[in-house]
Amino acid sequence: MGDDGLGPVAVRTFEAEYIVPPEVQVTDLGTPGLDLLPWLADVDRAILVDAVKIDLPPGTVRLYEKGDLLRYPPTARVGPHDPGVKEALHALEFAGRAPREVATIGVVPESAAMSLQLAPTIQAAVRTAVVAIEITLARFGTSVERRPLPKEVATTLFPTCARSLG
Repeated sequence: MGDDGLGPVAVRTFEAEYIVPPEVQVTDLGTPGLDLLPWLADVDRAILVDAVKIDLPPGTVRLYEKGDLLRYPPTARVGPHDPGVKEALHALEFAGRAPREVATIGVVPESAAMSLQLAPTIQAAVRTAVVAIEITLARFGTSVERRPLPKEVATTLFPTCARSLG
């Protein structure tokens, strides 16, 4: 659904650019709603990346902590793209199985119209979302490592350094 695809694009970009420790799982869950329960139950920390409906310019990136998400009571889901994060967290809190820390990296979409591409403002925000994932993991005590650029990419991007790449 157009810019609603920001989450999967950011996750794939992060996976392509970073190596995470074996205890970290990076997964594209789509729009699971309450099906988030098994993914969030009994984990220590979770980072979610999604488009968010807030009154800010498209492409704006906002970080929400667990307290931000739980501050207000759950509301009725009115469409298939209402993710149900708040509802899942409330249910897990009630069961005593919620993550200790949750961060949601939200990006304001430009459009949710049928499209297979992100709007240019949202595509530009992917880089910020990926860096936000890295920073949030570091804040959670998990360091990640950047994947080395393939030689052909490095040579194209940095031709003056090509000799040192061997």
